[in-house]
Amino acid sequence: MIGITEAFSASYARARTQFLEAAALAGLPIESHIHPLTGRDGEDLAMDVVRDGPADADKLLIVSSACHGVEGYCGSGVQVFALHDDAWRDEARAQGVAVLYIHALNPYGFSHIRRTTHENVDLNRNFHDFSRPLPVNEAYREVEPLLLPPEWPPAADNVAAVQRFIATQGEAAWQAAISQGQHEFAQGLFFGGTAPTWSNHTLRQVLRQHGSRAARIGWIDLHTGLGPSGHGERIYAGTDDAAAIARARQWWDGQGATPVTSIYDGSSTSAYLTGLMWTAIYDECPQAQYTGIAMEYGTVPVMEVLQALRAEHWLHIHPEAPPALAAQIKAQMLAAFYTDTDAWKGQIIAQARQALFQAAQGLNL
Repeated sequence: MIGITEAFSASYARARTQFLEAAALAGLPIESHIHPLTGRDGEDLAMDVVRDGPADADKLLIVSSACHGVEGYCGSGVQVFALHDDAWRDEARAQGVAVLYIHALNPYGFSHIRRTTHENVDLNRNFHDFSRPLPVNEAYREVEPLLLPPEWPPAADNVAAVQRFIATQGEAAWQAAISQGQHEFAQGLFFGGTAPTWSNHTLRQVLRQHGSRAARIGWIDLHTGLGPSGHGERIYAGTDDAAAIARARQWWDGQGATPVTSIYDGSSTSAYLTGLMWTAIYDECPQAQYTGIAMEYGTVPVMEVLQALRAEHWLHIHPEAPPALAAQIKAQMLAAFYTDTDAWKGQIIAQARQALFQAAQGLNL
């Protein structure tokens, strides 16, 4: 059994090695979808997939990490720990549940300490029917001139303009305008793209391969960056379906856990979003009853997270920035999505483990 802190890694390359080693130690087959680019240290990148359970299982639980690349530092730790957790693996087998671990949905962002894919796309805003008109984010149009100023740190006039917006419209409006997703500004924040990304195509392939025989599918997608430090908010992940939301609450509420929240009724710390990744399950596995959550772990206050995202995105479009400033921005970005303390990691594993057991039991309700 691996220790909690040892399950987490300080780089994508190390995280991938730990994940592959855990799968090999458990005697599980590994399926690697190689990314077209390399990592920040020249390492190979891949969406690695490990299935723990029979191919014909009618109950499947998906556990995925790094939809937003930098958030993989947390999510990978959960997956590595779970693969070493004999009690958890025994429970899944006893419940007749096959578990599909998808490590690094967005390996490029994981390695390069970015939220976005190599196409500069927010993967969790990229799942649209691109043959139809895309959503328009009017609020983002309003704030776009403020987000990525010519210099960083921003000059006094930019700081004052942002403060005026927040003072008049509120922090929630600032968060929603930025994070909802947009399809107009390709170099902007939370860009949802104008075509499916590599990760979008690859994930759909994985879902078809592993989910087509399942009658019931659960999904826990691991995220960070919203809410109180160390708290894992369970955010319903699916379409606005009252029965599915009720089912998610039946599975994951109780046992000391906070209630499942939803972007559809305003109970979540997340703003209302479009182009969400989980909608792919309805396309690729239409035969299955689906129930899912995003496990959203808090790190630092949301305004600090948004500032870190602005800084890192500014750096992306200003590669000529001085090395010291670039290093500072990347460190700020990592700290916004990964709290490198034993206490925080303990909170993450405890809550994830509870959610895993609840999901295995829920798939049998």
